[in-house]
Amino acid sequence: MAEIAPSVLGADFSRLADEIASAEKAGVTTFHLDIMDGHFVPNISFGPAVVKTINGLTDCFLDVHLMLSEPEKYFEDFVKAGADLITFHLEVHPEPLKYADQIRQLGVKTGISINPDMPVDRVLPFIEHFDYFLVMSVYPGFGGQKFIADALPKIRTAREYIDKHGLDTKIEVDGGVDDHNAGNVLDAGADLLVMGTAFFGAENRAELVKQIAGYSRG
Repeated sequence: MAEIAPSVLGADFSRLADEIASAEKAGVTTFHLDIMDGHFVPNISFGPAVVKTINGLTDCFLDVHLMLSEPEKYFEDFVKAGADLITFHLEVHPEPLKYADQIRQLGVKTGISINPDMPVDRVLPFIEHFDYFLVMSVYPGFGGQKFIADALPKIRTAREYIDKHGLDTKIEVDGGVDDHNAGNVLDAGADLLVMGTAFFGAENRAELVKQIAGYSRG
C-alpha cells in the first residue's frame, strides 16, 4: 500500500503542533524531515533540536533526509533526537556501505538518495543494503519546484531491480509530487510519496491520504 510522507518544511511552523495533529488525523503515519546545511544544497533548514521537538509531538515514523556534506557526523545526533530512518546521498558517499552499517548499528532504518543528475545504475549495486531508496525528482534545496519527469524511468528501473531480486527496499520519491502526477509516480513503482505544499495546502488532507493509499498500480 502506497502512502504519503508529508514534508514538514511545507507546514505552517507557527502552528506546528496543530499541523502535525491534523496530518495524523488525516491518516499519516510517516513524516519527512529535510535537513539542509547550505553547502551540499543551497539552503538551510533545521537541526536535531527541531527533530526532537517534532518527535515529542508525534509517535509517527520520522524519516530524516540528510542533505549534508558530512552526514555521518550527525547520524547519532539525529537518532537521539528521534529519527526512525536516516537517509544520505550517494553523491556525498559513492561507496556508501560503511555508512549504512553505521546507521544500522544505531538501531534505525537506512536510506540512500540520488539527485536528478545521478544515473540510477550507480545506486543499484548497493540498494539491497538499504531499507529505502529515495529518488529526488527536483534538485534539492527549495520547495515548490516542478516535478522532473526523468525521475519516472529511474523509479521503474529500481522497481524492476527490487522485484527481480526479491528485495524489501521501499522506493520513496521527493520533489514536486502532487495529486496531479502521483498516479504516474505510483505506476512507475513508488511506495512512499513525499509531499510538502501539496499535502499541507490540500483542502482535504484525509481524502488525499485515502486516495494514495487506495491507488492500484496500472
